[in-house]
Amino acid sequence: MTAASPAIVWFRQDLRLDDNPAYAAAAASGAPVLPLYVLDDTHAGEWRMGGASRWWLRRSLEALDRDLDGALCLLSGPADRVLPELVAASGACGVFWNRCYEPWRMARDRRIRATLDAAGCAVRSYNGSLLFEPTAIRKADGTPYRVYTPFYRNGCLANGPAPRVPCSRPRGVRHRPSRAGGSLDDLGLLPRTRWYEEMAATWTPGERGAAARLRAFLAHGLAGYRDNRNRPDLDGVSRLSPHLHFGELSPHRVWHAVSERDAGARSPDAAHYLAELGWREFSYYLLYHWPQLTRDNLQRRFNRLPWRDDPGALGAWQQGRTGYPIVDAGMRELWRTGYMHNRVRMVAGSFLVKNLLLHWHHGADWFWDTLVDADLANNSVGWQWVAGTGADAAPYFRIFNPVTQGRKFDPTGNYVRRYVPELAALPDRYLHEPWAAPAAVLKKASVTLGNDYPYPIVEMKASRERALAAFSSLTPD
Repeated sequence: MTAASPAIVWFRQDLRLDDNPAYAAAAASGAPVLPLYVLDDTHAGEWRMGGASRWWLRRSLEALDRDLDGALCLLSGPADRVLPELVAASGACGVFWNRCYEPWRMARDRRIRATLDAAGCAVRSYNGSLLFEPTAIRKADGTPYRVYTPFYRNGCLANGPAPRVPCSRPRGVRHRPSRAGGSLDDLGLLPRTRWYEEMAATWTPGERGAAARLRAFLAHGLAGYRDNRNRPDLDGVSRLSPHLHFGELSPHRVWHAVSERDAGARSPDAAHYLAELGWREFSYYLLYHWPQLTRDNLQRRFNRLPWRDDPGALGAWQQGRTGYPIVDAGMRELWRTGYMHNRVRMVAGSFLVKNLLLHWHHGADWFWDTLVDADLANNSVGWQWVAGTGADAAPYFRIFNPVTQGRKFDPTGNYVRRYVPELAALPDRYLHEPWAAPAAVLKKASVTLGNDYPYPIVEMKASRERALAAFSSLTPD
């Protein structure tokens, strides 16, 4: 090992150079920096990245490599094998990374640290992904929180450490390219068919795209956020979730940008947005303390719920052919753009697990494959919330009515008309309930139910009663 030995920065879910604690620390060490990304699906098991996430990752890595002037080393395989091999081949003096919180990644990282420690290579890890470390927030009795509001208000805001001030991108960093890496094409992230073209037209993955999206939200979306966030027909949400998931933007940068824009986040809009960042923190917190929640009901009594097995109904839900326009619009938005508005996610999720009485695993798996912001913590906690099976979850008997939800949050039908164009000519009065339209109205709108658009696959009142009966059959733990 010599004075010219490189410091390896292992990029993971932190694909940025701004406010990247691991990259900043490696740069400050004085050693040349060897930037590394390892595509490691080996230990992910069923949580291997879905198609939409792999497309986003490909674009994000392209952007990161450009920002690193082509110095990014790309490897694939088990990181607990290929990283020690790179350390040995390069004579690296240390490895720097930002922590991940998925159970399989934490277990793998412990093995890597032990291997590198034994080889005399220093490992330094940092928090680059969360506002609050999951281990730093506890109730007065020392146990972890299970309810969001006290977690956020008491654990985070009142007693937790304040979110750190973001650090700027280091300047004048000496990068040490490695000959060991392959090309982006070698990672095989893109599918053979170009089904992602509308996603490519919708999103700009990478650090610069993330910064532009944040600026746009601060300028045009923050004011009115508390009310507009529920309207899928408006541009009322930040759409920062995929950028945050891939770490193209740090939550600290977002937190402080919103606070500075609003002079301390005193307005209801800014406070509400920061509370949504708090929900992201809560999801990671729950995953850290209850890693089994990706598959196991946190409320064990739901293990006895008599879920149905209906592949036809599941397929109709996945394809946006349920006969309920707001649900179908959301499912088609998801397929076309890799995203679904959060209000519609709740409606579509409720429809799957309560009106169709299909296991929330089906929804979590479909979202995992099709969302560009597929995030293990948020996806798992979100589905358990909708299903009523998780910590601080919506009560099982809270069943969203898609007709009522559509009329309330898409009142002029712009959202449904965009993604369910076969109903575009229907009057607003019938757009969210086309089966109630008189025959003359349907004919004038060129809609033939059962042909152009399906009849509802379940009747709302009967399916609600079936769900409530299933719930009432459960006994407390």
